[in-house]
Amino acid sequence: MRFPRAASILDFMSSSAIEPRIEPATIEDLPQLVQLLVALFSEEADFRPDKVKQEHGLRMILEQPKLGRIFVLRTDHTVIGMVNLLFTISTAEGGPVILMEDVIVHPQHRRQGYGGRLLDHAVAFAREKSFKRITLLTDRISAESQAFFASHGFGFSSMIPMRLVFAADSSPPAS
Repeated sequence: MRFPRAASILDFMSSSAIEPRIEPATIEDLPQLVQLLVALFSEEADFRPDKVKQEHGLRMILEQPKLGRIFVLRTDHTVIGMVNLLFTISTAEGGPVILMEDVIVHPQHRRQGYGGRLLDHAVAFAREKSFKRITLLTDRISAESQAFFASHGFGFSSMIPMRLVFAADSSPPAS
């Protein structure tokens, strides 16, 4: 009687290198996460890449899980995508909600279904933890991004985003 060959560690390593997995980000992922955000903010009209700011914001989330979660898509030790989920309370929904930001897949790995996998993971996480809603902002000029999110069940809101940005080097307006 012949037994099938046992899977070797090399078989396991090569299969894990082929199929990316989604897992919570760790502080060790910080340099790769910053690089992804630099790429993302280089594509968006409203933001400018600033490695120091991006690292500070990511570190705050990673070190304070009550603020949110960052999930990464990785092959072995290389992060190829991420999604950032920030937690808050909605009085309209009467409970916890998520603001989803920083959905990005490295340009070399796009159009392979990885962005959809990240979104599906975020939605499953939100449902499992009984969040009431996920809100996201996408570029107004990017019909491709809007179509991507719509294909995953996100719809347009009649609300429009507005911002008041406080620059570190500006003083408050005179009264």
